[in-house]
Amino acid sequence: MLPRLTLPLPAAALALLAAAFIVPGLAGHDPWKSQDAIAIAIAHGMAASGDLLVPRVAGMRWLHDPPLYHWIAAAFGRIFQLFLEFHAAARLASGVLVAAAFWLTYRAARDWSGEKNVSVTGSAALLILLGSVGLMVHAHQALPELAALAALCGALAALPHAQRRPLAAGIIAGASLGLAFLAAGWIAPAALALAIAAAHLACPQWRNRRGAAFFAGTATVALLLAVSWPLALALHSSGAFLEWSNLAFRPKAEALASLRQVLATGSWFAWPAWPLALWAAWSLRRRWSEPQLFVPGLATLALIAGQAWLGAPQDEHLIALLAPLALLAAHAVSGLRRGATAALDWFGVLTFAFFTALVWLGYVAMLTGFPPRIEYNFARTAPGFAPQFEPLAFATACLLAIAWLYVVFFTASSPLRSLTRWAAGIVLLWGTFAMLWMSWADYQKSYRPVALQLRSRIPVDAQCIAQKSLGVSQAAALDYHAGIRARPFDLLKPESCRLLLVQGSPKHELDAPGRGWTKLADVGRPGDKAERYRLYRLAR
Repeated sequence: MLPRLTLPLPAAALALLAAAFIVPGLAGHDPWKSQDAIAIAIAHGMAASGDLLVPRVAGMRWLHDPPLYHWIAAAFGRIFQLFLEFHAAARLASGVLVAAAFWLTYRAARDWSGEKNVSVTGSAALLILLGSVGLMVHAHQALPELAALAALCGALAALPHAQRRPLAAGIIAGASLGLAFLAAGWIAPAALALAIAAAHLACPQWRNRRGAAFFAGTATVALLLAVSWPLALALHSSGAFLEWSNLAFRPKAEALASLRQVLATGSWFAWPAWPLALWAAWSLRRRWSEPQLFVPGLATLALIAGQAWLGAPQDEHLIALLAPLALLAAHAVSGLRRGATAALDWFGVLTFAFFTALVWLGYVAMLTGFPPRIEYNFARTAPGFAPQFEPLAFATACLLAIAWLYVVFFTASSPLRSLTRWAAGIVLLWGTFAMLWMSWADYQKSYRPVALQLRSRIPVDAQCIAQKSLGVSQAAALDYHAGIRARPFDLLKPESCRLLLVQGSPKHELDAPGRGWTKLADVGRPGDKAERYRLYRLAR
């Protein structure tokens, strides 16, 4: 018999589990549509031009996100591009930020748990954050929200020290809130700042001089750091500043519809954090005057309200929500009822076993052609893809399966067993996909072949390229892979640019420019039924 796995896991084992989640698939694919390609194109442009103030996609301003993540990604790209392609090197920034978020969440929960259940609460917070379904794919993309998540976790990790070291904790919390603003906007840091301010009124532990000193330090440093980039942007270009402020503070949708979207998306994105957080809110309702419950609880509600007010068209905007949710949910683990723990435990085991088996079945079908129906579906969605057996990837996937089976069958009974098995299942499913299916997925999602084919058809003496209906992420990918930068098509002066790139449907050419234009190229991604890229030249 193998030795039993005792819980909570030691710090080294938690670090190994986090690494097994972060590393697979992080640098093994080209920029993907949509935010991944945009962020990498911005970072590549910053590294090439040295302009760090104004984020640009294919030469055009992109002020939907502040530039902190792009600064970090550009630095990683420049440092490691001798060993990796720029996009792979830049995406390492995401891995470092996710690792920082895990460690800071662990510290926040551990330091705020008091003298009892220190290791249990800290491990629970990390496992809940790692096991959140919405983080499984997004943790391996280039997303500014990952920098905001790490910064928010840094602010939460400083809060347990607000009474013992108010000045130092206030400076760290304020710097973290300011960095969260510079990473992905104002909603997440404003929600946490509101919760901290309200806690100084609602929580007796913080209603003293030390609490006032902590809050003053937090507010001062956060404001100074947050206004640094907008102020520099305003001094550089008043038009760019007005564009950014309009994008950052103007609601994009009706609040009630946005709230329904946030709640619907969050129901799967933040699983299993949100049901555990609800249980914590109910079971510990007599302790709501304690900051470790009040601050993450109010921050979660404020963040949901802020996203609903501003509008959340992409699910990655909810990444920052996972930080306070994981911290609040961690306090419910020790008091979770046995039936609920068993339900989560076996639901996770059966779910991840089923979906991982499907991944293996698809991999076998791609390599061997059996079952033929499954192999046909893979070939139909990625025509021309030639799967190859890779011994290292195969061995890694097998090792993940063996490790997961050990966690399932040899973990001692503990309040943390269901969370540990769930987190191990997330690692198993994502790692198996990254090892066995990543080349197939990247073959469909990569814009590299499209960009290189278009580049080969562009005349050497071409002075400019116009575009119609070209998406932002597509423009970012074409610029990154082939240096293709297209400007908007001028209907009044079509002859001003004699090359035209049109993104349209494979079924028709409704966006074709008309008479006098000769088609030079008609390309698209393999199996893509929605996008086609046509290059035209105007006859002289």
